[in-house]
Amino acid sequence: MRHTLAQNIGVLRRMFSSKLAGILNILVIGIALSLPAGMYVLLQNAQGLVAQLSGTPQISLFMSMDAKADDVDKLRKQLEQHPAIARVEFVARAQALEQLKQSTGLADVIGGLNQNPLPDAFIVYPKPSAAQSLDELRIELAKLPKVEQAQLDSAWAYKLEALLKFGRMVVLILASLLSLALIAITFNTIRLQILTQRDEIEVAKLIGATNGFIRRPFLYFGAAQGLLGGIMAWLIITISLLLLNHQLNALSQLYASQFVLHPLSLGDSLTLMLFSMYLGWLGAWLSVARHLSQIEPR
Repeated sequence: MRHTLAQNIGVLRRMFSSKLAGILNILVIGIALSLPAGMYVLLQNAQGLVAQLSGTPQISLFMSMDAKADDVDKLRKQLEQHPAIARVEFVARAQALEQLKQSTGLADVIGGLNQNPLPDAFIVYPKPSAAQSLDELRIELAKLPKVEQAQLDSAWAYKLEALLKFGRMVVLILASLLSLALIAITFNTIRLQILTQRDEIEVAKLIGATNGFIRRPFLYFGAAQGLLGGIMAWLIITISLLLLNHQLNALSQLYASQFVLHPLSLGDSLTLMLFSMYLGWLGAWLSVARHLSQIEPR
C-alpha cells in the first residue's frame, strides 16, 4: 500500500515536472473533448426547443355522422385506457361549428346552413415517441368503431427525427476522430517519458523488475492526464453555457420566452470524465506496449 502511494506521488511529480508542457497537454485534451461534448449538449437542448416550438403531436379522430352518444362514450373509454395516449379531448359538433364561425369570419354563411356538416371529433395527444410509432398509432385508431377518419400531421416529426439523427451521427464521427487524436497525444507523451527514463528502466530490469511493475506508473500518468483533460472539457462546456445563457436571456425576453441551455447532467459529466480517463489509459498502454519491449539491459 505504501509503495503504491509512493508511485502515485511520483506520477504526479513527473506529470508536472514540466509545468507548461503538462498544462498544454491537458488544455489540448480538454478543448478536443469539449467539441463533441458541447455539440451533444447543444443537440439535447435543440431537441427540447424544437419540440417546444413544434408543439405536441396530435391525432384528430373524426367520427361518423351517425355516431350516437353511447358510441362517443365507448370510444372515449377506449382512448383513455390506451397505453400510448397521454390525454384525450372531445370536440362536439356544435362546438366545432362555433369555433369555425369565429375563426373564419363567415358566421352569416355558416348560419345559413340547414344542418351542421361537422362530425364529433376527438383530439388525441400521444405520448412522446418516434414518428413511425405515431403513424402506427394513427392507423390503429382509424380502425376503431365509428371512426370515419384519423388524421396526423407527422411531417414535422419526421423532419425533426431526421435532423436529430444527422446531428447524432456528426457528434459520433467527431468524437471518434478526436478520441483517436487524444490517444495519439497520450501515446507520444508516454513515448517521450519512456525515452527520458530509458536508463532508469534498464537499471530496474537489471535488478529484476517486471514489465508490469515498470508499466504501472506510465498507465497512472496516462489515466491522470486523461482525467484532468476531461475535467478541463467539463469546465470549458460549463463556462461556455453560462456565457451563452447570459446572451440568450436577453434574446428570450424579446420573444417572450424562457428558454435556457441546460448543462451536462451528472451522469453525462461522469461519463465524460471516465471516458477521457480511459482514453488516456489506452494511449499510455499502447505506447508502453510498443516501446517497453524495445528496452533491454545492455
